[in-house]
Amino acid sequence: MRDEISPALDFDPANARPHRLGAEYDGEGTNFALFSENATRVELCLFGPDDKTETHRMDLPAMEGGIWFGWLPGIRPGQRYGYRVHGPQAPEEGHRFNPAKLLLDPYARELSGWLDWDDALFGYTIGQSDLDFDPRDSAPFMPKAVVTDPDFDWESDAALRHPWEKTFIYEAHVKGLTMRHPGVVAADRGTFRGLASQPVIDHLKRIGVTTIELLPVQSFVQDRHLQEKGLSNYWGYNTLSFFAPYRRYLATGEMREVKEAVKRFHANGIEVILDVVYNHTAEGNEMGPTLSFRGIDNAAYYVLSPENPRHCFDVTGTGNTVNVAHPMVLRMLLDSLRYWVEVMHVDGFRFDLASTLGREATGFEREGAFFAAIRQDPVLAGVKLIAEPWDVGEGGYQVGGFPWPFREWNDKFRDDTRGFWRRDGLLQAMPQRILGSPVQFAHSDRPATSSINFVAAHDGFTLWDTVSFNDKHNDANGEDNRDGHDHNVSHNLGAEGPTEDDGVLEARRRRVKAMLATVLLAQGVPMILSGDEHGRSQGGNNNAYAQDNEISWTDWEAVDDTLVAAVADLAQFRMAGDGISRSRFAGEEEVDEPGAMRLTWLNTQGAPMEEGDWHSGQECLMVRFDPIEGGSLVMAFNPGDDLVLTLPEGDWIRRIDTVAERVACSVPEQGEVRVGWQSVTVWAM
Repeated sequence: MRDEISPALDFDPANARPHRLGAEYDGEGTNFALFSENATRVELCLFGPDDKTETHRMDLPAMEGGIWFGWLPGIRPGQRYGYRVHGPQAPEEGHRFNPAKLLLDPYARELSGWLDWDDALFGYTIGQSDLDFDPRDSAPFMPKAVVTDPDFDWESDAALRHPWEKTFIYEAHVKGLTMRHPGVVAADRGTFRGLASQPVIDHLKRIGVTTIELLPVQSFVQDRHLQEKGLSNYWGYNTLSFFAPYRRYLATGEMREVKEAVKRFHANGIEVILDVVYNHTAEGNEMGPTLSFRGIDNAAYYVLSPENPRHCFDVTGTGNTVNVAHPMVLRMLLDSLRYWVEVMHVDGFRFDLASTLGREATGFEREGAFFAAIRQDPVLAGVKLIAEPWDVGEGGYQVGGFPWPFREWNDKFRDDTRGFWRRDGLLQAMPQRILGSPVQFAHSDRPATSSINFVAAHDGFTLWDTVSFNDKHNDANGEDNRDGHDHNVSHNLGAEGPTEDDGVLEARRRRVKAMLATVLLAQGVPMILSGDEHGRSQGGNNNAYAQDNEISWTDWEAVDDTLVAAVADLAQFRMAGDGISRSRFAGEEEVDEPGAMRLTWLNTQGAPMEEGDWHSGQECLMVRFDPIEGGSLVMAFNPGDDLVLTLPEGDWIRRIDTVAERVACSVPEQGEVRVGWQSVTVWAM
């Protein structure tokens, strides 16, 4: 509503600051600042608490270096606002200014209201060319930014800084983890309050989790085409705001709930990592809506086609690519990261499609501006940084190609581990995975904790589904089962989907425990998907991005406690100081230095492997670790049938046996010993 817009308030130039981007309240008023180097005029629009009534509209009075700014006295936390930006409407030159469109502040800390899909949200007339100009006001359909109060009592909270070699990551979804948990208060389910509730924390502590990694919680948009099909963007990889948390995850709508959750996790010794999407935004390509960046300065915030700037340059598969090469866009991303660390106290980040963030004019550059800026930043260089080391563009697959201190998701570990336990004959490939994938990571002084080892993540089959389905079953997504990848490296072990066959269920349970043990015993950093510790299934859906329902939500009534106990035992063994996780790569030559570890590959007779042994048809992989300090370990990874093998000479104690009712054990053994089919066994001396 615009009929009763009040006269402009008076800006105070003495207090205005261009370097304080966003809306910052200082106790007496609020400084507003927005970057747009190609704009000719920027209007600040204030709204009433109903999110609909536009009460004031006024030009930001000053501009320096492309930053438009002004300070307004008396504007307090809770004030709703947005921008209208004037400039050339010249799509063929990359400019798509349209002051009829209310735009969200890229630095908004909190949002109010919802995006209500309407054709007025587009800068052109739907059904016509994107060169057209649509004059309709989009304000009634846009969420509004909110001025926030930065005050919060953190008490003695501080970053935990768990060493990488003592880190165990749990990938989870705020809503999916809590919606069906009987111990979480009904009103808190699906929110940060539910996530940080004691029943959830108790479960994480039981299984030894040190770090929870959350799927996107920065404010994102529900895709119009999904809503029209009765679906939704459940995963959240459709970011609209890099600072504001997603409102549906907040019971009260206030961002302080995130701080309260982080504080509770820290009090229980658990770090919080955010999965962040800085490679693209929710605005899509040139045919997408004008919600924020496109209307503020399309040519600055997005990478455009060098041949025809009318079109976006897309290496993300989402329609657009954020222009990280622009210094002010790079600053925005760094400001966002620092905000989440310094103001919200999170402990690190997992970067979605991180190869995009390293793209320069010549392609992917591991020494590119984004990585270099983080490495020299005194705030960001000390937090946990994890790259998803690929995108969909040419040369985008970069596993092992990122600079220290980044760690990387290792899909080679995932695929080889699944194939090894499926009995695909990967005896020669698995040593790499057990040792932290040194071919990929043992260079440029990178540590043995560079690989994030996992066998299942949010994208793909759950771990239980890898042993329950030969093929994907994505019918609920409404795409005739065409979506999702076909490279699942799965095996249903005799029945497609759920079964009551005891033999099949026992085989599935053994293989799942063996794969979980492989993750938790290998060099590198272990990560498991939420629910894999107790057999969560998505019914064979390997692309549940649109399933905000019981397909994706954890069913806490169907927990397999034998799997939970196995993960708890394995995590305790890993963290107990037995030396199985080191920052240095293990070697076959003895090195008398602190932290060094020598390894010997063994055949089933307990003797060192010779070249012929690797091609003999042996399925069981045996390795001996001899730490310089402490005792020795022998590990046997047996994907085949029951097997009698010979231990090296010495007094050994069977410490881990994934076939046993409780994985942790203490049984003295020497000489010939029997190991079960589809099992992992560890002896210590």
